[in-house]
Amino acid sequence: MILQSAYLPPISWFANLKTGEPIFIEQYENYHKQTIRNRCTIDSPNGALNLTIPIDKSDFIGGKCLMRDVKISKHSEWQRQHWYALESSYFNSPFFEYLQDDFCPFYRKEWTFLMDFNEALTAKCCELIDIQPITKRTEEFNGISADNEIIAKQQKPYYQVFQQKHGFLQNLSIIDLIFNMGPEAILYL
Repeated sequence: MILQSAYLPPISWFANLKTGEPIFIEQYENYHKQTIRNRCTIDSPNGALNLTIPIDKSDFIGGKCLMRDVKISKHSEWQRQHWYALESSYFNSPFFEYLQDDFCPFYRKEWTFLMDFNEALTAKCCELIDIQPITKRTEEFNGISADNEIIAKQQKPYYQVFQQKHGFLQNLSIIDLIFNMGPEAILYL
């Protein structure tokens, strides 16, 4: 199975890691904006909120850049803003207090490459939900396209902090499941 690199991937992306099959993360595709490669969706007091990592486009040639070479922009305070959004959204979730120290360092360290950041954050999520997927980066382009986004099946509701305010939100970032379900996240997947 081949998946895109993803920033705090949606739950449906993570469900693929639990299959036991080897998973390849495509690194030789051209970067596509407005996708899970640099964007995640969380539950917030105002509903679904997209968090987007800004990209440094100085290395893009003709508007294109291989995913493995995409650099994170250093010209914004995205890490501080994303961490503030996560704190604001999940402070009252059942497991934020216990798990915040696992995620906070990712929003303090300076990262150069988007794939490295995504890979490290995904590994932390896997560790916290107790799955050990067999993943590696592709060795050549395998034909994955921008249209190959993960399509989620109808999900069973689980507890979400703002569910009474705006209903159950489908296929949010894995971090929503982790902060709300803690060690039971693996059972949900």
